[in-house]
Amino acid sequence: MKGKTAIVTGGSNGMGKAIATRLCQEGANVVITARNEERLEAARKEMETFSGQVLAVPMDVRHLDQVEATVQKANEVFGHVDYLVNNAAGNFIVPAEKLSPNGWRSVIDIVLNGTWYFSQTVAKGWIAEGRPGSIVNIVATYAWTGAAGVVHSASAKAGVLAMSQTLAVEWGSKGIRVNCIAPGPIENTGGVEKLIADERAHQAVMHSVPLKRFGKPEEIAALVKFLLSDEAQYINGDCITMDGGLWMNSSRFL
Repeated sequence: MKGKTAIVTGGSNGMGKAIATRLCQEGANVVITARNEERLEAARKEMETFSGQVLAVPMDVRHLDQVEATVQKANEVFGHVDYLVNNAAGNFIVPAEKLSPNGWRSVIDIVLNGTWYFSQTVAKGWIAEGRPGSIVNIVATYAWTGAAGVVHSASAKAGVLAMSQTLAVEWGSKGIRVNCIAPGPIENTGGVEKLIADERAHQAVMHSVPLKRFGKPEEIAALVKFLLSDEAQYINGDCITMDGGLWMNSSRFL
C-alpha cells in the first residue's frame, strides 16, 4: 500500500485507530478524522513512527461542508485518495419507545448520512479522474437481524448496508468497489464497555459467542486491509461478518 492514501473516519480510537494504524504500517498515507481534537492528535503521534504519513483532521461527518473540506485537504496534502473506511458511529442502549427525536437524528446523521457524504464526495473525485477506488463501511449484524435497544443504530446500519450494495452495483463499472464488515463485540474499543456495562451482561454476551471470546481491533484492521487491497479486486458489494459466530447462535438446545 506504499504511496496509497486512505481516509479513516472515527480514526482516533477503537477499531478506527486500529484500522488506521494497520494501513499506516502497510505504508499507506492515512487521514484520520474525529470530533475530539485532543484524542485525534494523540492517535496521530502514535502512528507517525510507521512508514506511512498521518494527517489528523478534526471534523464532524454530519456536516457535508466539513466532509468536502476534509477530502480536499487529503488531495492537497497527498495528491489523491485511494481508499475510504467509513467507521465513524454513534450508539447507545434505549427502549424504542423512549428514544428521543434528537437521539434518533444524531445516530442516523453520523452513521447513515456521514457514510453517504464521504462515499459520494470521494467517489465523485474518482469518477471525474477515471481513478479506481475501494470503500469499506463498518456495519453490524443487527442490520439484518434486528436487536432490542438499538433501533436507531440498526436502522442506520441497515441503510448503510443497502447503500453499499447499491453503490457496488452502480460504481463497479467505474472501478470502484464497495464492501462492508459487520464486527461482533470487539475488545478495547469503548463500544463493548459502554453497551455491556455490568459484568453479568458482559459474561452473557461472551458465553453467546461460539469462540468464547471477543474480537480484537487488530483482527478487524487486518480484514479491512485485505478488502481494500488489490488481493480483493473481485470482491464487491459483499458484507463479511467477523463476530466469532455470534449472530448465528440462538443457544436453543444447549
